[in-house]
Amino acid sequence: MRITGAVLERCGAPAPYAESRPVTVGSLELAPPEAGEVLVRIEAAGLCHSDLSVVDGNRVRPVPMLLGHEAAGIVEATGPGARLAIGQRVVMTFLPRCGECAGCATDGRLPCSVGSAANGAGTLVGGGRRLTRPVPAGGVPAGGVQEVHHHLGVSAFASHAVVSETSVVPVDDDVPPDVAALLGCAVLTGGGAVVNAGRPAPGDRVAVVGLGGVGMAALLVAVALGHEVIGVDAVPAKLELARELGAAIAVGPQEAAEQGLRAPVVVEAAGSARAFETAYALTAPGGTTVTVGLPHPDARASISPLSLTAEARTVVGSYLGSAVPSRDIPRYVELWRAGRLPLDRLVSDRITLDDLPAALDRLASGAALRQLVMF
Repeated sequence: MRITGAVLERCGAPAPYAESRPVTVGSLELAPPEAGEVLVRIEAAGLCHSDLSVVDGNRVRPVPMLLGHEAAGIVEATGPGARLAIGQRVVMTFLPRCGECAGCATDGRLPCSVGSAANGAGTLVGGGRRLTRPVPAGGVPAGGVQEVHHHLGVSAFASHAVVSETSVVPVDDDVPPDVAALLGCAVLTGGGAVVNAGRPAPGDRVAVVGLGGVGMAALLVAVALGHEVIGVDAVPAKLELARELGAAIAVGPQEAAEQGLRAPVVVEAAGSARAFETAYALTAPGGTTVTVGLPHPDARASISPLSLTAEARTVVGSYLGSAVPSRDIPRYVELWRAGRLPLDRLVSDRITLDDLPAALDRLASGAALRQLVMF
């Protein structure tokens, strides 16, 4: 079928992206779902730093690639053996889980090795690609067909997507698409960093460094679970929103250091070495620093090894919030239904595919939380 999607043509283009235009919007051909796959009509897709990290070259992926990995939509067709029903709303997640590898046996602590390999290759977990387009003008062979890679098994910046059933979790119709989309990455990653990796005890204070979409989701989940929360960010508007969303304290990094703030569980969600150092400095003796950000591969942070031993500290890396999506997403839905998880407050803008270059610039500047492409 013919679809419209946003394709990354090259990694590492310079900002501003509204001028360098590394992403083009155009027509593609989407093949029908194969065994264990479903065709999803996309309703909403979030723009995340994991998209930006491919655009700016921090995470090099094969191109051309149809971006987008956090989304919700409606199942319109199923491949052989697929169990989902047509008409079902699903949340799309960026790490397929085969359920059989050693990583899948760790209850979310390690990513699925099969899904990770497919993500790195730009394929679906079942193998191969379902996206093609005509070879661009000047390409070889002229008039030929070019395969387009999938982004993290989803490629949701498009009107439709074919994905493996292992990349989606069904939700009930009462969960609106703009809320459902956020569950697939921002909430799984941020909330999971608190619940699955940090595991604060009742009454423990939780600090979050970096209040973008993932960090603010971590803050919301910690507040929903009854923890006192410290929010840390350099952007005053984000600190103001953090207070509105229930943070007991919301300060800049320097102010946090000057006040000597500490917490037993600290989540770093900014994706920078400096933010990691800030998070580690905020961690109380005996506490846990959870890092979910994705800095440049060459980035290095400095901490005191002595403090790890002398203060019985723990540092934990958490990918996708150490989540098992089929287990965790229903938990967050129940918090949302109970009015304790106001996920709509994470949405800073609702945009179209054509707005993506400017939206990438807003994301890179730190001005945006979650920008949702609405279809």
